[in-house]
Formats: sequence, structure tokens, C-alpha cells
Amino acid sequence: MGSVETTEPYQPKKRLFIGLLCLACSLILLFAFLLWWVPSIGLTNIHPVLPIIFGTLLAVVSFVIVGGLSLLVLTLVSGRDLFFSQRLRGVVIKYLFPGIIAIGRLFGVDRDTLQQSFIALNNQLVRAKELRVPAEKALILLPHCIQLFDCAIKITGDVDKCVRCGQCDISGLAELARSRKVDIAVATGGTLARKLIVEKRPRFILAVACERDLTSGIRDAYPLPVIGVLNRRPHGPCFNTHIILEEVTRALDEHVVSDRT
Repeated sequence: MGSVETTEPYQPKKRLFIGLLCLACSLILLFAFLLWWVPSIGLTNIHPVLPIIFGTLLAVVSFVIVGGLSLLVLTLVSGRDLFFSQRLRGVVIKYLFPGIIAIGRLFGVDRDTLQQSFIALNNQLVRAKELRVPAEKALILLPHCIQLFDCAIKITGDVDKCVRCGQCDISGLAELARSRKVDIAVATGGTLARKLIVEKRPRFILAVACERDLTSGIRDAYPLPVIGVLNRRPHGPCFNTHIILEEVTRALDEHVVSDRT
């Protein structure tokens, strides 16, 4: 797994995923043409109208698929909530992502880079909805690796156990959640994360993790809106990782209505 080590806010490139979506559109059109052209040679022998009917059906299907992908690209480029953006997000998460990963692998694109692009794309789609939820309906999910590895106090299950010593980023995150009156929890894996979501029933999730865990978490949590924030890994994966607090604060400002009194 690649590392993200800078202290500056990291902006994954959505254009990689958009470029691969455009390539997918081209492949769909080519495949549709071949599906029409090859059988049409034999269909003509059955009835001369059959190739026209078959071609029309393929054209309609291709138009719907390419139109949906084009609408997705427009949503990403404009940053606005266009028609069916929620359904488009579902299509991306459930169906397009595995295909894009396969296409990227075929062209030698790094998987972490693709996942970063997918996370940025998902975040853009969530932001386009201009979602605002009350603080009690929001949840911050953290990986356990943000806590100092040799800390004697294990906060899994209860972040309030943190004594705010400041040696890791849990202190700042816990204080931020307390001041915004937002639930915060540490998930040691996908199973616990799903359990927390079922128990707390949030309407918005701000998740901090690496590319792999964020990608799987976004897909598992759908249709819940999830903003993913990549952690920093100066010591390698899953060990004393860091987070830029301003990124979390900005996401809360955008999507959570909180009473800070």
C-alpha cells in the first residue's frame, strides 16, 4: 500500500477516474457495435428487419449507459447535484468501480492511485448534494492506527477514554467531536464499522482511513453518504498514522449543523 506522508492537504485527482470512465464509454460503444454487426450477418438470412430491430435495441441500451456516464462526468465537473446523482453514485460504487479497477490494472495504473481517485469522485458526488445533517445524526469513524501504538489506554469502543496527552491525533479529533457534539468512534475493521453504523444509525459519515479501507467502507455503507479523508502514514501502513485536522473540520463545516454552545 502506498503512503501519504505530506503535511499539506492532499487532493486526489478525479480526472484519472473520469478518464477511465470515458474509456469505458468508448469500449461500451465498440462492444455494442460488434454485438450488432456480427449477428446481423446471420440475422438477415432469417428476416431482413431483424438486424434493424437488434441494432435499435443495442443503440438504446448504449445511449442509456453512455448518457448515464456522461451525466456522472458532468456532475463531477460542475460540482452540482444533477439528475439522478444518488443513483449514479450507487452505479459507480456497485458496478463501475470493479470495472474501472480492472481497466486500470490492464493499463498498469497503480491500485492505490485508482482508489484515491475513486474516493475523490465519491466525495465530489456527496458534496454535490449539499447535504446538511444535525450533529446527532453524524458519525466520525477512525482507524485504530491513529492512536499511539504503545499508549496504555486503548480507546477502541470509547474515545472519551483518551486523556488528551497530545502525543497522537486522537486528542484533537476527540476535542473536535466534543465541541461539535458529533459521535466519534474507532473501528478496528469492517465488521465493527458496520456494527457501529447499525447501532448509531447516522445520516452522514466522515471516515478516516487508508485507500483500501476507505474504498471498502464507502461501498459497504452505501446508500449512506460518506466523506472519505485519507490518513498520513509517515511510519508505514497501520502504525502511528496521522490526520490533518483541518480536512476533518472542513468536512464537518460543509455537512454538519452543530450547536457549539
